[in-house]
Amino acid sequence: MTDTMLAGRLDLRGGGFAVEEIPVPAPGPGQVRIKVEAAGICLSDVHLIDGSLKPVRPAADKITLGHETAGVIDALGPDVPGPWAVGQRVLLQAGERCGTCPACVRFEPCRNVLTRGVDYDGGWAEYALATHHTLVAIPDDLPFAQAAVIPDAVSTPWAAVTATGQVRPGRPAGVWGVGGLGAHAVQLLRLAGAAPVIAVDPLPAARERALEFGADLALDAAAPDIRDRIRAATDGLGLDLALDMAGVPAVREQAVRCLAHTGRLVLVGLGPAPLTVTDSIGFSYREQRILGHYGSQPGHVAELVTLARLHRLDLSRSISGTLPLAEAAAGVERLAKKDGNPIRLILTP
Repeated sequence: MTDTMLAGRLDLRGGGFAVEEIPVPAPGPGQVRIKVEAAGICLSDVHLIDGSLKPVRPAADKITLGHETAGVIDALGPDVPGPWAVGQRVLLQAGERCGTCPACVRFEPCRNVLTRGVDYDGGWAEYALATHHTLVAIPDDLPFAQAAVIPDAVSTPWAAVTATGQVRPGRPAGVWGVGGLGAHAVQLLRLAGAAPVIAVDPLPAARERALEFGADLALDAAAPDIRDRIRAATDGLGLDLALDMAGVPAVREQAVRCLAHTGRLVLVGLGPAPLTVTDSIGFSYREQRILGHYGSQPGHVAELVTLARLHRLDLSRSISGTLPLAEAAAGVERLAKKDGNPIRLILTP
């Protein structure tokens, strides 16, 4: 093995992204080094590069991007427990506990979670470091590309559906925005038993994809009768659960109007605009709720790996293409422009 490697690096101080040659990292206490086999390109990476998203607690002025990573354990640092060994196939959790906040000290869920590829070096590299408790073993028949996207692309909507949204079998659910997260939300709602599953998107290609991923009905967000059509599809009740994957105020207003009595809107897509409810009296009368959501917990990733291992979850359609690590910038541009309507593009070092 050489002493240097390629890595996709973001300059947080001066701006700019480039694939550079940097030293291969050595694992410290409790760490393993991963030979990266696949790393996903997420819309968050696009926003980090264009400057619209900023790391909160970056560890350095330059960061290797990539929070969706899978590969093979290449080396063990001191004090890594026995279950982990060189040669094991793993994916990496998208983040980890800070270890110092009051919640961490009390062994409660961390309130200052550090994100891989945002606050510290991620997986857009030939080799990546990971603390051993962020590893999740993956089965031999799960391709690395599919395993890599489970953290975030799949686990974020899974957590939104099952934990925040508290999906109920046989109850209607809707998804606004059928991009990378939304397509998986449709698939996961169907897996969890929501019925009917209704997708809403202004793009014909996205609506087509929603039907392929298991939606019972796909509607144009611009349709003037969208509320009536959703009511008709739900026996006049409206949606028990709605997921906003777009983070757009107009989407949220539309989704709230389509909720049933005691229905819930989960905000998965992030956006800076104020959150408003036009008919606040009706919202209260119908006892509806709007719930914020961010990311997922480690257990959600483990659940999805189990579902994939038992062939309950098929992620083969999630991979829209692969590119060499050296062409990371081209992949980012392709995702930003929605060239080919990708769900996830994968970098292969």
